[in-house]
Amino acid sequence: LSQGVEEGLRELLAEGAERNGDTLVFLSGERDIREVAKHLRRIQLPGAEVLPLYARLSNAEQQRIFDLRGRRGWRVVLATNVAETSLTVPGIRYVIDAGTARISRYSVHSKVQRLPVEPIARASADQRAGRSGRIMPGVAYRLYDEDDFNNRPAFTDPEIQRTNLGAVILRMADLKLGAVEDFPFIEPPDGRLIRDGYRLLEELGALDKQRRVTTLGRQLARFPLDPTLARMVVAGAEQKVLREVLVIVAALAVQDPRERPRDKQQQADQAHQPFENKESDFLFFWNLWQWAEQQRGDLGRNPYEKQLKKHFLAPSRMREWRDTHRQLLLLAREEGWSLNDEAADYESLQRALLTGLLGNVMTRNEDGEWLSTRNRKPLLWPGSSLSKGGDKKAKLRWLVAAEQVETSRLFARCVARIEPQWVEAEAAHLIKRQYFEPHWSKKRGCVMAKEQINLFGLILASGRRMHYGPLEPELARELMIREGLVAGELTREPEFVAANRERLQRLEEMEHKLRRRDILVDEETRFLFYDQRLPSGLYTLAHLETWYKKQADEHERQALFMDDEFLLSHSPDLQGGAFPDELEWDGMRLPLEYSFDPTGDRDGVTVIVPAGALQQLHAERLAWLVPGLLREKLEALIRGLPKARRRHFVPVPDYVAALLESLRADQPLLPAMIRELQRMTGVRVEQEEWREDQLPGHLRMNVRVTDGQGKVLAEDRDLARLQQRFEALAGERDASPAREEVVSGRTWVFGTLPACQESEQGGVVFRRY
Repeated sequence: LSQGVEEGLRELLAEGAERNGDTLVFLSGERDIREVAKHLRRIQLPGAEVLPLYARLSNAEQQRIFDLRGRRGWRVVLATNVAETSLTVPGIRYVIDAGTARISRYSVHSKVQRLPVEPIARASADQRAGRSGRIMPGVAYRLYDEDDFNNRPAFTDPEIQRTNLGAVILRMADLKLGAVEDFPFIEPPDGRLIRDGYRLLEELGALDKQRRVTTLGRQLARFPLDPTLARMVVAGAEQKVLREVLVIVAALAVQDPRERPRDKQQQADQAHQPFENKESDFLFFWNLWQWAEQQRGDLGRNPYEKQLKKHFLAPSRMREWRDTHRQLLLLAREEGWSLNDEAADYESLQRALLTGLLGNVMTRNEDGEWLSTRNRKPLLWPGSSLSKGGDKKAKLRWLVAAEQVETSRLFARCVARIEPQWVEAEAAHLIKRQYFEPHWSKKRGCVMAKEQINLFGLILASGRRMHYGPLEPELARELMIREGLVAGELTREPEFVAANRERLQRLEEMEHKLRRRDILVDEETRFLFYDQRLPSGLYTLAHLETWYKKQADEHERQALFMDDEFLLSHSPDLQGGAFPDELEWDGMRLPLEYSFDPTGDRDGVTVIVPAGALQQLHAERLAWLVPGLLREKLEALIRGLPKARRRHFVPVPDYVAALLESLRADQPLLPAMIRELQRMTGVRVEQEEWREDQLPGHLRMNVRVTDGQGKVLAEDRDLARLQQRFEALAGERDASPAREEVVSGRTWVFGTLPACQESEQGGVVFRRY
């Protein structure tokens, strides 16, 4: 581009252009103007004075374009399309047209006002060429060929076809002009833009679902503002922060009053720095307004404007800002609103501004990038005070932007720190809630779930625990019954639940003893039992307790108790004492515990013995297990013999039945088996041939050693190993009955002696005969 402009200027120089008039170069934007100006100053064309012209220039620099008295040779004005129609640069005789411009277009998909660089239409090209011949014959150079020109559209798309239509739709609805899509526009807008405008107004609450104007919509229509800005004004009145909101909204409605000349950028930044706020760019305008109003009151007009220029502020834009504010203030008073006397707090002010900017909320993701609604990833505008600050900047998590504009990248302009709960409150009508992992909470006595809240695809909260019952009462009731009543996950058990649990636990012991899982009814049957008897609408423990105690009649209460007949799928046969609860040995009664868990370490029978009584146990007694498991153990022992031996005892069940009739538990098990089998078959099996160590775990007694308080000290199926480990504790007094003091005398003073006296020490019952 710079090279093309240079060639055009050199050709004009060859024709003597420096003597006949100035040259106007049309470029697409500020960046192109700066690049071309830098290039032209470097090559130093003879007699050429390079003058940029774009919106962000200070007034003084812009006025140089129109002041011919200070002319120093041949002027080359580098301008944007603002020089097409908005203003006339004097002395122009030559035009160089790059053929591009930044055209403002609203994106329905991303909800962003874009400023792409596009080829201009033929009408714009002719308008630019016409600037060369307004006061005298001129010459226009185009940096693109004729075919390109002929293939371009005749006219630039009208603004109504490339902007957000929210304001137009609201005004037409308020004036009762009918539907926008039916209005006879000369150039009607695209249907997507119309639908997007309706959606915006519905999000703001200006229209209802039937697209009728609401009371809020009528209030917004009274303000000559974009509906998003008008919504902030209404919220400012509601939040009692109207004084600050009017100032900020007026600033957002006009051009930024700050100036930042290219050659004085650092001085301008230093002049603006006192008005900045590290949490909100919006508060910059409030701080600037307070300072400017004080200066305006203390100084006359000329000194006031000089003070503004000293601080790199454009007086004309400051006047426009103040005029807009005064107009909004008068309209607010017509609504009956009053300004707040006390200064606005940060939260109330930002929440008022947030009401119009819900689509511009953004958060920092794990990679440090900013993620906005509708999956946009903007950058913070470099001029924002929140884009500076190092560590403090890194701690920012949630922001809202006044606008998101796409130029070379998508930028978020004028941002402020917010909290997600503010967004959740102000966008209650827009947020979507999703629920995951409903589950019964034993601690809370209700069904909880994880909640995810999102706004236009941006997650505001995730994993928040909340009460799920009111949302899905039927599912919550089912989970309460399955996990609370059936599985026993309750902190407080109603009477019937406790009774049913105790009865079930007693019957479950049968399953462990008989090593079967088909004795009791399953959980689904117990669920159906409660499901058929509990009324609908009960989905918390508190609801259940209240109904049971105060609302249920006696018949309904009694129907919730389960009996043995219901809990047992069939009647078990415990074989009359084959599975005792205690092991009697040497005057002691040691508790027995049964477990049917083939994969667990405690599968089978466990005898519980205090450490001090461990030495009194004998492996010969433990080898007999309990009568109910002896048959299975004998079969396993015989089947574990080498094949040459085992064939003498076939069929095994018959020999085992014979052994059970002849064996007595008052003698060691293996020697007794060897004698009886030899008597029956004449075959002697030596004791080392029996593979007792290879028996399944549940056919070997498990020994659990405890202290006097029942704490488990050790557990093993090898008694000898345990006895060796605890040999030092064998003489402790808590393991054997305490000796009573001997009473001597000739007179019988003891009354009648019982046949057997029992005492308990260290968790063991001792019998003394």
